[in-house]
Amino acid sequence: MKQRKRIYYSPEQKTLIWDRYKRGDSLHDITRMFDRFHSSIMPTIYQTGGYRPPERKRHPQSLSLNEREEISPCLVSKQSIREIARRLSRAPSTISREIKRNGGLKRYRAVEAEQRAWDEALRPKPCKLIGSPELCKLIAVKLKRAWSPQQIAGWLKRQYPDNQEMYVSHETIYKTLFI
Repeated sequence: MKQRKRIYYSPEQKTLIWDRYKRGDSLHDITRMFDRFHSSIMPTIYQTGGYRPPERKRHPQSLSLNEREEISPCLVSKQSIREIARRLSRAPSTISREIKRNGGLKRYRAVEAEQRAWDEALRPKPCKLIGSPELCKLIAVKLKRAWSPQQIAGWLKRQYPDNQEMYVSHETIYKTLFI
């Protein structure tokens, strides 16, 4: 069976898709503008349950691209982290974590750090239970015994005090049940 290549749309195209979808246009009418099949925009619409996702924006306290670009030349000129922090009116710990997270003193690149920050901020994050079949089985057994998600979460913390991989909040259990 031949596998189709997934089609990606630019942010501008997605805005147009959502505007037309909200107006009530059919998927066929919308995709005619792009000379594609209606199935190419179905993932865009259906992965958010048919609701337009909120516009992504940066948290007010996170570093901006301009600040990241100012860090690079400071590192090249061998300025201390405290000097850089003072120059940007930021805490030295913020600058230190930013540099360590993105290549260290020798390999820090502002544009790559910016892209990584946007990628890491993507929501929704994958559910913790997806990557842990053992944890899923334990929770399923307890749910079959009529335990509440709160009881399960508490039990897991007591049962596995040294293994945070086995910790899960009751909200995560509820979310998984509904998904």
